[in-house]
Amino acid sequence: MTTARSSSSPAADRGKPRPLQDFTELAQIIRDSGLLRRRYGYYWAKIIGLPLLLIMTIAAFVWIGDTWWQLFTAAALACVLTQIAFLGHDAAHRQIFISGRWNDWISIILGDLLVGMSYGWWRHKHTKHHANPNKLGSDPDIELPVIAVTAEDAAPHRGPAPLRWFRAHQGIFFFPLLLLEGLSLHASSVRRVATREHLDRRWAEIGFMSVRLLGFLTLVFLVLSPGVAFAFLGVQLGLFGLYMGVSFAPNHKGMPVVPRELKLDFLRRQVMMSRNIRGGRWIDVALGGLNYQIEHHLFPSMPRPHLRRAAPIISEYCREHAVPYTQTGLFRSYAVVVRYINRVGLGERDVFTCPLMEIRQYPGTSAPA
Repeated sequence: MTTARSSSSPAADRGKPRPLQDFTELAQIIRDSGLLRRRYGYYWAKIIGLPLLLIMTIAAFVWIGDTWWQLFTAAALACVLTQIAFLGHDAAHRQIFISGRWNDWISIILGDLLVGMSYGWWRHKHTKHHANPNKLGSDPDIELPVIAVTAEDAAPHRGPAPLRWFRAHQGIFFFPLLLLEGLSLHASSVRRVATREHLDRRWAEIGFMSVRLLGFLTLVFLVLSPGVAFAFLGVQLGLFGLYMGVSFAPNHKGMPVVPRELKLDFLRRQVMMSRNIRGGRWIDVALGGLNYQIEHHLFPSMPRPHLRRAAPIISEYCREHAVPYTQTGLFRSYAVVVRYINRVGLGERDVFTCPLMEIRQYPGTSAPA
């Protein structure tokens, strides 16, 4: 794919801040605002409170005993585990402690021991995503095994006939498929720690995940009869995956997909491919701060409580520098995601062409001529 370079003259551009300076200036504003300082009280309350809530939920599970009412306990457990996963996400991004070692171990304890997900597997995948969000060949989050979110994956000749039919209707299946995401996350984690010899702290992860997964299954089948136990696990895993999916899906799905050859400066690469979700503090809690996706991508180590304060500063800065800053309501974002995925499945290539042609009009972008 070739594009014409900007026709503006050097004289016209003289005096304008270069793309690198754009982010440097913004970073200085954020630092001067004190929004990168640690929030130890906030995080210690969560580090203590969420595991206690998990213990209380498990205690209630044992006390209630073998009854179909346990399906409500399964739903509560799914919510608690997702909130713990959000906290592990914060630790993995160095938001909690200055020490990288402390953050790593908190992530391993929260992720592997409490949630049953490999921190090492998630960090490897998530780091690549943050480096190049929505970029073809670089972002693993747009390389989904079933749903196609790029024109390449949705090419009409790709795959057997049943898969092509599914992708032509994939928009309506996206959210139901998230019910399988919890199982997929656990399976990917187990596969990663079992096959990756050079994974940092591999044996600690194997030990913690073994205790979590085998211990939890043993407890469930000790307390519940087989039929109720399988239903309990189905509800817990299904709602955990759904909750995780609906929290992450609005962040980048339906935003422009970046071609392999296109280069963007850091500010535009992170802002233009991300979407914020408007809402009150209940949205902040429910989505674990992921609703401030633009701020999080620009400053991954910014503690979660500061994201709300940083948003208007960054939004105004982007407006002044003509950088598109996208935000919408939660349910509106879901409608955009479904419509986008369905259009991709139907092979509408303009889903990518139009927004990407607009991207190339901004400073800080380049592509081979």
